Amino acid sequence: MNLQVASAKSSDAKAAVFGRIDALLPELEKIYIDLHKHPELSMQEVRTAGIAARWLEDHGYEVHAGIGKTGVVGLLKNGDGPCILLRADMDGLPVKEKTGLPYASEQTGTDRFGQSVSIMHACAHDMHVTWLMAVTKLLAESRDLWRGTVMAVFQPAEEIGAGAAAMLADGMVKRFPKPDVCLGQHLIPIPAGMIGYKPGIAMSAADSWEVKMIGRGAHGSKPENSVDPVVMASATVMRLQTVVSREVAMVDSAVVTVGTLQSGFNENVIPDEALLRLNVRSFKEEVRSRVLASIKRIIDAEAAASGAPRPPEIREISKFPVTINDEAAMARTVDAMTARLGAERMLPMEPLSGSEDFGLFGTAWNVPSVFWWVGGTDPKKFAEAQAGGEPIPVNHSPFFAPVIHPSLKAGIEAMLTAAYAWLD
Repeated sequence: MNLQVASAKSSDAKAAVFGRIDALLPELEKIYIDLHKHPELSMQEVRTAGIAARWLEDHGYEVHAGIGKTGVVGLLKNGDGPCILLRADMDGLPVKEKTGLPYASEQTGTDRFGQSVSIMHACAHDMHVTWLMAVTKLLAESRDLWRGTVMAVFQPAEEIGAGAAAMLADGMVKRFPKPDVCLGQHLIPIPAGMIGYKPGIAMSAADSWEVKMIGRGAHGSKPENSVDPVVMASATVMRLQTVVSREVAMVDSAVVTVGTLQSGFNENVIPDEALLRLNVRSFKEEVRSRVLASIKRIIDAEAAASGAPRPPEIREISKFPVTINDEAAMARTVDAMTARLGAERMLPMEPLSGSEDFGLFGTAWNVPSVFWWVGGTDPKKFAEAQAGGEPIPVNHSPFFAPVIHPSLKAGIEAMLTAAYAWLD
């Protein structure tokens, strides 16, 4: 009976913590808007990292900045008990914002390829940072309700698959306590307030390559003196479309996308090289290996067929693992969310073709990972789109514009619920 009474009192006290979220929303909305207006590219998140670090310091966390260049880790030790890792990614994208929002980004910068680009939070990392800031505050203010250690990780460079690896290479496993579980979440275009989840394989692996195809330049009027890299690259792009349609079994899946094709500057000059950047998504290692081998075969073969003076140059520019949710840990987390938020807000989902580097943390420590999704789309607009209306802009679109409310509150509720579920 005493245990039951204690449990009931703890539940009531936690309900009071959740009740404080509404009072925090005006401050958090200002933080979110500020972050949205000031996005930073991967490995350049100096301002955002500074905001996160100061917030953690103000709420009693032991702060470690500059992890993996711009990453921030905050530790809040509160006696003996479990250690949980809570992660938010910070970087924006090289996208020109076209949302028309009064707080739309006008930022510009230089990307990892040396190009001058516009910058936008087109993948809601601004919301992710705000969520984690809120949760760290609420956990710090409710230390009488839990025991253990909270490790808050503000991660750089998720968009290029480099941030988690950089933080781990900077000694995270040796420098910080081993977590019992790694918890993360991401905003996606499902109805705001809903929480999506998928045990097991949740998101695809991703591989990105940069390919330089070597030709021989000439005058536009003398193509016989050239090895035209534009034709070579164009033939390669078209042939790559057959990899999935003709070399991947119907019961499997993969995506091959060429996102960049650059060559030449003038209409009457045949250039001497062409640049391709391509991206591959897959769920199975055997499919991934086969697709990548096929892509290399086609690139080399098209160059040889064109009489290229030397083979293409291929380099890997990013790599993401398959995101796998530990089934037992996912069940524990989802059960807690269902009890706190209501079954009507929980949405079982199929694996997403997007990719994440979050899983590297769990793999490095050999502990369970749990990753879920939070809705950010106006429910009415989502229903209209489902009924055949105007499509909802997805992550990475220049028109991607999550509704602040109830998305902001929903993400805080979800992560706080998960934290308490593992700190009990």
